[in-house]
Amino acid sequence: MLTALISNNFLNKLKTGQKIGLCILVSLVIFAGVEPFISTLSPYTQNLDQVLMAPGSEHLLGTDHYGRSMLSRMGDAVRLSFMLGVISVVTAAVIGTTLGVWAAWGNARVAQGLDIIVNILLALPGLVVVLMFTAIVPGSFLMIYIAIALVQWIEYFRVVRAISQTVIHSPQLQSSAMMGFGRWYLFKRHIWPEVSGSVLTLAAFGAAHAILTMASLSFVYVGLQPPTAELGIMIVELFPYYQEAPWALAQPLIVVALMVLGFHLLAGEKS
Repeated sequence: MLTALISNNFLNKLKTGQKIGLCILVSLVIFAGVEPFISTLSPYTQNLDQVLMAPGSEHLLGTDHYGRSMLSRMGDAVRLSFMLGVISVVTAAVIGTTLGVWAAWGNARVAQGLDIIVNILLALPGLVVVLMFTAIVPGSFLMIYIAIALVQWIEYFRVVRAISQTVIHSPQLQSSAMMGFGRWYLFKRHIWPEVSGSVLTLAAFGAAHAILTMASLSFVYVGLQPPTAELGIMIVELFPYYQEAPWALAQPLIVVALMVLGFHLLAGEKS
């Protein structure tokens, strides 16, 4: 009962666009979770006798140019994309929020030191930083994750710091501090409610950016490497067959578009 009330309360606060975005993302998560129970084929098993088969009863989403099941590969690719988006966003949000509050609440030297680090990273375009890291160890999921998190935490830091500076000097927080409450309580009671909306909005945009970045890296061959089932790799591999099997190329393209659209719609302002 309590869970239902919380869920209804959360959904009621969302605008129509956010509900649509949430439905899109939930549908993709359900697909990624159910796919292993639907398909018994490995995403890496080749069958050259069934190359570029159209969707049918034997292969629900058809096969690719190596005769591999598109259903199995799409399921793996969606799970991989969601995993990268989630862990990148969580890492960047935790680091950026923590350092943002620390810079606003700490001494001047801490703030100056963090400003220097941020300015150095801002001097380099985010895509360049990601390419530098991934070029060191091409095909490494870990390097892609580290690079994206390194680029994204700056956004959280700047937004959280700006909001926290205002809240820290507010009469409400000052009153709680004079009553003897510790900093953890002050953060939970006063700062987090003010920054949470902005952090969640940045997280939604950040997840879409992480997914799109991983897919884009495959086009310059420094992302994950074949035969990994990843949306960008699938697009690159299937593009030469767009006339023979347009359905195969359309699947990863549509999923990338839906994931990015879903997160962008979910990032809308709450009513």
